[in-house]
Amino acid sequence: MHITINQLNKVYRGGVHALTDVNMVIPNGMFGLLGPNGAGKTTLMRILAGILRPSGGGIQVGAYNGNSDRGRIAIKRILGYLPQDLGMYPDLSAYEFLDYIGILKGMDERKKRVARVNELLELVSLSDVASRKIKTFSGGMKRRVGIAQALLNDPKLLIVDEPTAGLDPEERIRFRNLLSDLGGDRIVLLSTHIVEDIAQTCRNLAIMNKGHITFQGSLSELAYEARGKVWMVTTSGPKPEGDITVVSTMNMGTTVQYRVVGELANPQKAISVEPSLEDSYVWLMREKRISVPAEAH
Repeated sequence: MHITINQLNKVYRGGVHALTDVNMVIPNGMFGLLGPNGAGKTTLMRILAGILRPSGGGIQVGAYNGNSDRGRIAIKRILGYLPQDLGMYPDLSAYEFLDYIGILKGMDERKKRVARVNELLELVSLSDVASRKIKTFSGGMKRRVGIAQALLNDPKLLIVDEPTAGLDPEERIRFRNLLSDLGGDRIVLLSTHIVEDIAQTCRNLAIMNKGHITFQGSLSELAYEARGKVWMVTTSGPKPEGDITVVSTMNMGTTVQYRVVGELANPQKAISVEPSLEDSYVWLMREKRISVPAEAH
């Protein structure tokens, strides 16, 4: 299964363009959607989930036409969705919450529903605390309850929106590993502004900025975009100059080491280095800033 998005537009009241002529093909497996806050990622996720209607353009999810009422209903049946802010009932236990969501999703056969809830609690490593009230859970534990509810219907399309924002490093790693394990025979669409989440989980990605897709391809193709544009400068004098973005600064005692992206004024004193995903993202955002039409703001 794959998703095809063709000339998708979303205009809110007041003429605000959230999405402008978005074209994208999302294959099976883990796929990253990367971009700054306000880039249009959540709007795109909500349209794919059938929560919002587009202003124009088309969506095809496998055999289903996302522009028809029948197609949207069919897509929802194969969809698991973890929004950025999932409302939960804090006085329910993790087991009770998942059981309740299972009922809402039409899992009427109690024996099968109980088995599925217990299976997912084990998958997200919450079996030992299944009877604890959700209000006693950490942020990371609540996200794991969230991914469990999204998986109740064994979806062929799983959408997760900013799942690791605000988590501590250990929980972020745990959640990334969990997502990677889920990307077998389904599409897992990971929307985030955290570059490291994409680098550790996805082979393919798209980058959004101001409602536009500015890049789509593999991680290696993205790195190629910035080759020859990333420099390491070590100096005891002033900061390096030029049309550059400083990615990192490290104080070495008597000298300072700068990692920069862009065009240096004096590259003779710099060492060209292979770009990381973060370097490539910074380079692409720099290059594409001026090409975004004014009406997308």
